[in-house]
Amino acid sequence: MTQSGVRENESRQGVRRGPGPGESKSAAGGVPGGEGPPRRRRRLLKWSAAVLAVLILGTAGAGYLYYRHLNGNIKKDALNLGDNKVAAPTPNAAGQTPLNILLIGSDARDTEENQKLGGARETFGAAPLADVQMLLHLSADRTNMSVVSMPRDTLVKIPKCTDPDDGKVYAGTQGRTMTNQSLGHGGPGCTVATWQELTGIHIDHFIMVDFAGVVAMADAVGGVPVCVDANIHSRTSDGKGSGLKLEKGTSYIQGEQALQWLRTRYGFEDGSDLARAKAQHMYMNAMVRQLRENATLSSPNKLRRLAEEATRALTVDPGLDTVKKLYDLSDELRKVEPARITMTTMPNRYVGARVEPTEDAEQLFRLVREDIALDGKDTDRTKAAEKASADPAAADDEIAVQVRNGTRTDTLAPASGRASTVAGLLKEQGFAQAVADTKGSWSEDRTLVRYPSADLEGDAQRVAKALGIPLSSVQRSTGVSGVTLVVGADWRTGPDYKAPKRNDKTPKSAEALNGADDKACMHVNPGFTW
Repeated sequence: MTQSGVRENESRQGVRRGPGPGESKSAAGGVPGGEGPPRRRRRLLKWSAAVLAVLILGTAGAGYLYYRHLNGNIKKDALNLGDNKVAAPTPNAAGQTPLNILLIGSDARDTEENQKLGGARETFGAAPLADVQMLLHLSADRTNMSVVSMPRDTLVKIPKCTDPDDGKVYAGTQGRTMTNQSLGHGGPGCTVATWQELTGIHIDHFIMVDFAGVVAMADAVGGVPVCVDANIHSRTSDGKGSGLKLEKGTSYIQGEQALQWLRTRYGFEDGSDLARAKAQHMYMNAMVRQLRENATLSSPNKLRRLAEEATRALTVDPGLDTVKKLYDLSDELRKVEPARITMTTMPNRYVGARVEPTEDAEQLFRLVREDIALDGKDTDRTKAAEKASADPAAADDEIAVQVRNGTRTDTLAPASGRASTVAGLLKEQGFAQAVADTKGSWSEDRTLVRYPSADLEGDAQRVAKALGIPLSSVQRSTGVSGVTLVVGADWRTGPDYKAPKRNDKTPKSAEALNGADDKACMHVNPGFTW
């Protein structure tokens, strides 16, 4: 992780350190929405709760030329520089899909301002590190949001990445290395590729912010309340630390002080990157609540300055490369109430001075892949999924069923002939119109029965019942044209399907923090009080 204003050379040399600017970056955010009086012919931004450093604006100034000027501020880079492209999730009944955005905090010291905020002259112009990495998951139905932080010194395999600017090819790492180094392998698109390789989660966009951007946006928004359980001064005897100095209790922080909070490692709990991530989650949640309570920034000058600073601070993929696209994104994010926002840290264990994902991490990734809310409040949806359809099923021999082989996994090839085998099982049970679809390639963790419209729900449930598949695995989807059985990785062999026991609870080791929790307070290490 990164520390104070002084760049920690040790971080680049292999010593464990906390996240840096990036975190802060991801953390700083707000969301626009709304307009001012028509007679003023100006678009004023209404900032309401979105989340983190994504935050971003609509037009704050006057007219098309200024809009073009702001668009010109935004830097763009390729979304994914790797070869492994994870398929987008299947749309739900309403045609909606989840939205996954990787928030990256770069520790780049590539400008005088960033150098001043980040310190360490000898690192000026060096390859940047992705010191903050947070995956923001917005549910398909836009009712809930999850954020998963990955410690920057997590050991991962970085895939082969090709820099789109100069064509340079960065070979994939032979062994595991710190995930923050992925940014130096061609740009943020390599960090996206690294996440997709590790998690199997399709990532739609990335947003990268630097030191100066965090300070500017935090300052423009006003104060954000944070809490410490004792006086804190993040400074070691040899000058390391963020320099954060606060009194016990709640303080409103902004500007450079907000950056200090987001970068603080020395002084919070055990001084690890994990403690820093927790502090960042508290800040982000507090900012969301603050923006909802003070939803309108009414000063045109303040809005114009914020628009300038925010757009200059951002690097995004082509799907978010205009103010309008960013505004539309913020519109989606603000649909979620703070009580349905869940902040988590990837479950991990120490490997020397580094960390690696645990089995609980895979559980967390699966919940995100399957669009299951991390706050455990999907009970209504679960009950509805288990309810028998009121639509009567047709006779078995009249139900057309397409069977697909989805047994392929990240480590296993598809089980040969599985679609044909299961189609044969259905025919033996009287489903004369069951056929195997062998033209495509699919991958599903569990066996599913999908149907496109309400009039086929009864038929889909009848197919599931005949094979012993639970009703919760029968899903309406706009991605199929008829009743479709996808044989998943949980049924690679044998004639009988045995539904695995499912645990859809967020692991305790993810240290989930609810967005509405305004009582959260960071524990101060006794060695850093005053």
